Amino acid sequence: MVEPPEKPVDLGLYPRKEPPQGLHPTDLAGGALSVIWVVAVLSYIFSAPPSTESQTFGLVMTLLVVFLPIVLIWVSVVTLRTVRALRAEAARLQAAVDAMRNAYVAAQQTHASGGLKPSVERKIDEIAAAAKQTESALATFNSRRDATLTVPSADRKAALTLPPQTGEEQPLLALGTPAEDMRAPLSVSDFIRAMNFPETPDDKDGFRALRRALEDRHVAKLIRAAQDVLTLLSQDGIYMDDLRPDLARPEVWRRFAAGERGRSIAALGGIRDRSSLALTAARMREDTVFRDAGHHFLRTFDKTFALFEPNASDAELADLSDTRTARAFMLFGRVTGTFD
Repeated sequence: MVEPPEKPVDLGLYPRKEPPQGLHPTDLAGGALSVIWVVAVLSYIFSAPPSTESQTFGLVMTLLVVFLPIVLIWVSVVTLRTVRALRAEAARLQAAVDAMRNAYVAAQQTHASGGLKPSVERKIDEIAAAAKQTESALATFNSRRDATLTVPSADRKAALTLPPQTGEEQPLLALGTPAEDMRAPLSVSDFIRAMNFPETPDDKDGFRALRRALEDRHVAKLIRAAQDVLTLLSQDGIYMDDLRPDLARPEVWRRFAAGERGRSIAALGGIRDRSSLALTAARMREDTVFRDAGHHFLRTFDKTFALFEPNASDAELADLSDTRTARAFMLFGRVTGTFD
């Protein structure tokens, strides 16, 4: 245990006040009053006529009359001396605190002028820079034609089982085959890779899979919803790479795709990080935009996963559950009570 310093820290920024030395005017006044009182009492005793009262009682009263006022005078003198000493000590402590505060402010200004930033702010800047590079890369990819998609491959298993078109949807015009029908379907592997987003700005395969996924209107809705919530979560310092969820078995995911909710699929809520859950829950209560984005993401994930599950094997479901999008779903599902 470190022993505290015996004297206040003197940083040299304020003049040091030494404790009072020698006699103070208060001490001199107390001594003068004591002498005056003793002289007055002695004068009264010697000048007063002899009394017939008991000599013992007179002696006691004489002592009280002489010494009691003197005691009161010197108690007052000592009290005033103590008050002066405490004021001097308080002034020294205040000077030390002000000096430490000025030194701290100067250090912070030097720290800020040097261009240093906290780790959280630096990480947010890195994410923002990566997002800008992602947008630029997507624009570049969308402006050229990928030769690998011109010829459909027989071994590319479609990721989604598209629902049958209903009469409520807008009828197609007789203008030939739509572009979506001519494009090869999104594969399961590309869907899973897109759900995890590119690992780095140099992840060419990740960007290629993301571009393919954005060409599918069903998957594009989920990607944009996931990107919105991941960006909002990063504002609170919550990153999916930092979460280590308990992964559920594939049959639990299949029950979720079949429409089961509540305790039967509670294993899907594998996020156990208390700080992330608390921050997300607090922002869901206080931030309307954050709450709407979270609910929209959950609805979109529910619909898209129901189309993905029939075509996915157990291993592919396990791979999807370890993506950033799936971790965001687990986090928001825990917060909104989907698994309760």
